[in-house]
Amino acid sequence: MALFLRRLFAGAGLALAMLAPAYAQDKPAAPGGAPPGFVAPDLPHPEDTNAQRARSQPGNNAPFWRSVRESGSQPGYTSLPGSEMGVLIQSMTQYPGSDLTTAGEAWRQVRNQWIIPYGAALMLLVVLALALFYWRKGALKVHEPPTGRMIERFTPFERATHWANAIAFVVLAISGLVIAFGKFILLPVFGLTLFGWLTYALKTIHNFVGPLFVITTVIMFFTFLRDNFPQRGDVNWLMKGGGMLSGKHVPSNRFNPGEKIVFWGGVLLLSTIVIVSGLVLNKLIPGIDYTRGTMQVSHLVHAIAAILATALIIGHIYLGTLGMQGAYGSMRRGYVDESWAKAHHEYWYDDVKAGRVPAQRSSEVPPAGAKPAAQH
Repeated sequence: MALFLRRLFAGAGLALAMLAPAYAQDKPAAPGGAPPGFVAPDLPHPEDTNAQRARSQPGNNAPFWRSVRESGSQPGYTSLPGSEMGVLIQSMTQYPGSDLTTAGEAWRQVRNQWIIPYGAALMLLVVLALALFYWRKGALKVHEPPTGRMIERFTPFERATHWANAIAFVVLAISGLVIAFGKFILLPVFGLTLFGWLTYALKTIHNFVGPLFVITTVIMFFTFLRDNFPQRGDVNWLMKGGGMLSGKHVPSNRFNPGEKIVFWGGVLLLSTIVIVSGLVLNKLIPGIDYTRGTMQVSHLVHAIAAILATALIIGHIYLGTLGMQGAYGSMRRGYVDESWAKAHHEYWYDDVKAGRVPAQRSSEVPPAGAKPAAQH
């Protein structure tokens, strides 16, 4: 009897164990075995705010960083006044020579991959070309002996204007070149600390000398405008390259076409671009919304125009010093000998001899021992 009861209870227990899973499937259970009253959060969605995502996935800040990345097209909220205060990363942009990327990265690509390497190559090529030309050809000389009769080529006012503008340009060019290329050449030599102080000082000088360059450029433009218009013989001078390769002097007016190219291309066009973009970079033009995009474009334009102007002026400096005998003295003292005027600017010399242009245009006393130029 006892054995029978034990087998009966064992069979009943086995039956209950087999029926339990089916009963459990029919009865709703709390998700994941959660305690009573627990409500699972919604699944995350792409359009969630950072607060909503913090409830659905604590620690997941994807909406916040997504809004940071897209703040260029959809600015975030800020209580700070001013434009772009809600923009942490600029929108997608493609500048000439860059990939389609954020505007800051596009600016960096154009500067580092185009302006810096090709600008440095242009400077180096200009210097090497002039050095090679001077080595092979030497300076342009006057073959006739001096007559002792002097013609005033530049008045004291013209010389003062030229030298003020030239000194300002050289200071701006040197400081700009150090800022652009100095870390590749000077930084390894000077070290980080000294190079940092040097660039900081040059940047400050650059900003203060800039207004002087603006004023002197305007004065110089109107001072030399009259004699820089196209005149007879200019095309012939250009066709013969000014006689620089043949060694034969080609007649020209008071300013030859090469000097006129420097005047119109350098003094007017490139200098105007450099000045306007520089004023924008220093935030000196009223009424402009100085956004990062405005500053980036202004910097690229400023750098390109400045490099081209520097390359042009390097050639001008060469011809005004080593490349042409007597050219530096004419700008320093203001007077040239008749033989020099005839050799380099024959049409202007003819006008002086004919009395159409005065040989002495100021009250400045000619150099000691100089004889007045004869005029008819």
